[in-house]
Amino acid sequence: MSHVRLTLASTAAAIALVGCGHRMQHDQAGMRHAAMNPNAAATAPAKVTASTPTLAGGYKKVEAPAAAKLYFVNLGNGATVSSPVKVVFGLSGMGVAPAGIEKAGTGHHHLLVNVTEWDANAPLPANDNFRHFGAGQTEVSLELKPGQHTLQLVLGDQNHIPHHPVVMSERITITVK
Repeated sequence: MSHVRLTLASTAAAIALVGCGHRMQHDQAGMRHAAMNPNAAATAPAKVTASTPTLAGGYKKVEAPAAAKLYFVNLGNGATVSSPVKVVFGLSGMGVAPAGIEKAGTGHHHLLVNVTEWDANAPLPANDNFRHFGAGQTEVSLELKPGQHTLQLVLGDQNHIPHHPVVMSERITITVK
């Protein structure tokens, strides 16, 4: 009977969080939530070159299924968070494989931080704005300075080149307190 009460209490807490306009986040310490701004304006998309199936040098880009989706599991546009920011990557319709591994239907994650434009027909650079997860990681604890930051996920092939069509998340804005 106490198990049922615990379940009901957890459900009530989840409903209360949803009702107060907050989004729940999972972390190693259990449940927490980030303040969401339901009135947040949509973040403008980054300027991305049109994807081509074959690059100028003859490289055939890895084809992505049309149903592939890349998204943030625990963050949404307008979230207010503390640093370090835990970012969990979500992917459906494809699998994850480390960089350097050529396997159909797979790729690896790249997190774009404060990037306003990028080339869908070139390897993604590796720097503080273009974070690579070539070992197949699906989350990161990210140190960000206080203020607003934009985040976007992009799936890359074994050579860090975006798939065709490009598999990317929406670009979101978060505020770090």
